Amino acid sequence: MVERLITWLLTTLLTLGYPGIIVLMAIESSILPLPSELVMPPAGYWVAKGRMSLPVVLVCGTAGSVIGALVNYWVAQLLGRAFVRRFGRYVLLSERSLERAEQYFASHGEISTLIGRLLPVIRHLISIPAGIARMPLARFVTYTAIGAFAWCAVLTGIGYFLGQHEDVLRNEEVRHYVTRVLYVLIPLILAGIASFIVLQRRRRTAAVAKST
Repeated sequence: MVERLITWLLTTLLTLGYPGIIVLMAIESSILPLPSELVMPPAGYWVAKGRMSLPVVLVCGTAGSVIGALVNYWVAQLLGRAFVRRFGRYVLLSERSLERAEQYFASHGEISTLIGRLLPVIRHLISIPAGIARMPLARFVTYTAIGAFAWCAVLTGIGYFLGQHEDVLRNEEVRHYVTRVLYVLIPLILAGIASFIVLQRRRRTAAVAKST
């Protein structure tokens, strides 16, 4: 089933071109269940085959991610936490997933919007607590774009690598390399979060010391 979906996406991306990447990544970045792992690797595959441009693919993937994230952000901001929690299940938004995203945002602040784009489960939901918390729009878009660009670059790179060595893009190979990347990426993210928290505490301590 998944292999057929990848084959369909490969054909679709060539048919729809770059606008197709924007639409598909906007869907992925919303609460609908379309993993980015099924969109950007096929695009990277076509880059390796000389059918698409790497810079344009990355820009389109990032733009689509930001658009989808903005939809979640505005919906959460306009309708509020109670509405999202009550009706989220009708659009496949589970209570547990939303709680994870809210806890992550509460623990790490606005920087979580950037970091969350690189983490499974959290990635497509982090915009909701950001909207509920009314995070400034300019900062939300900036952090989201940076995180989305990094994730799109990783997935596109995997597809490019496979496109150079394989004639057919297979789901198990994509998942294998995505998993290997996450094994490296997640510890780096955690180290970055720890460093950020320590830096913030030092700044607060220094500010308090100056005020006294």
